[in-house]
Amino acid sequence: MKKQLITGAFALASLGAASAQGLYDIAPNDDAQESSPLKWNAGVSFGYDDNVSPTVLSGPGSEDDVTYVNAYVGASLVSITPQTTWDVYARVGGTYYFDAPAASGSDDMYAQGRLGINWAHRVSERLRFSSRNYVAYELEPDYSYGFSTDRQIGEYLHYQSDNAVGYRWSERFATYTGFKVRGLDYQSDLSGNDRMIYSVYNQFRYRASEQTVWTLDYRYSWTDADGTAGDSTNHYITAGIEHRFSPNSVLALKGGVQIRDVDGGSDGDSPFFEAAIRTRVNEQFSVRAFARYSVEDYGTSFAGYTYDSNNTLRVGVSADYIVSPDLTLHAGVNYIMTDMEDGRTVPVAGGAIADLDQDLLNLYLGFSYKINDGMYVTGSYNWTDSDASNGVGTSAASRTYERNRASLGLRVEF
Repeated sequence: MKKQLITGAFALASLGAASAQGLYDIAPNDDAQESSPLKWNAGVSFGYDDNVSPTVLSGPGSEDDVTYVNAYVGASLVSITPQTTWDVYARVGGTYYFDAPAASGSDDMYAQGRLGINWAHRVSERLRFSSRNYVAYELEPDYSYGFSTDRQIGEYLHYQSDNAVGYRWSERFATYTGFKVRGLDYQSDLSGNDRMIYSVYNQFRYRASEQTVWTLDYRYSWTDADGTAGDSTNHYITAGIEHRFSPNSVLALKGGVQIRDVDGGSDGDSPFFEAAIRTRVNEQFSVRAFARYSVEDYGTSFAGYTYDSNNTLRVGVSADYIVSPDLTLHAGVNYIMTDMEDGRTVPVAGGAIADLDQDLLNLYLGFSYKINDGMYVTGSYNWTDSDASNGVGTSAASRTYERNRASLGLRVEF
């Protein structure tokens, strides 16, 4: 019981974990079970994109189709002792377009990189520290990160550091307290949507049974916003449950209220909900899924005006199916529904600004085929459909598009 309780108290440190950042990690993950020496991997793929700059409405760059090559090299290391765990990985690479995208500000070469460092130290059976950190510099948004809906012309920088301490006070009761910093920088003076978010949080955990933990959370965050958006503060008060149906299936669910205050803008309360499930149906088939509804601070700044409320529902499902020892299939879907309200001109309040609504659907398929030990053929297909309405000027039109991407490549591990 003691070991299970303290382990469960820190399992949520995987929120925003380095190796699989995003909303999928709301569901508790078990710590790594064994050390792994330094491993290298590298890959190259050739692809086609039929709408490389989807937010460009007309003229150069509108519905521009291109071919490209992407290459990368990476490394990972896991070190586990009875007291301390290190989980480190890094990846660098780039994408080269054989014909540079025609949109203004585009280039023919874009860099990419990721670095993650996770650390956990067990002081005793009761006390443990953890730190989970990553930084990413990339061109395309990963929808499971939970902050983006549109592709930018250039790379973006995204980073997070989540540091916490957990303590087991009794056989059934534990607390988990931490501080998180999250930054988003679009590397463009025209974006206006750079954000820096600081959060402090505390979670009370009560183990009702071997499979079930009840949770009560309080989180306070404050956001430094760029562009026309006002800085904001948010209080989150939620109650939830974590239930392990089997060794291979776990559910995390929480809901409550988000209390929001925007400098120079509209304040208010809103429901908050998030859930995730992770399950292995059998030896061949595994599924992960998440859902979150909240008022977000991302992507609300435009030229001369801003929205104080960005009500967003995010849903994602990811599945893997092992057809044979050599062939694995991948598939998934992301759905993002945004409703931006309380629009206003800046710096002087003007007339009412129409709400901006957007629905984005992203589907992907992929495979990995093992040629021999350490060498794989990979392929993927990605379809995105975005539909927006209302808004100001061309804001809705720039968010309405369809896009197809496909790639085929080779990956090696050694």
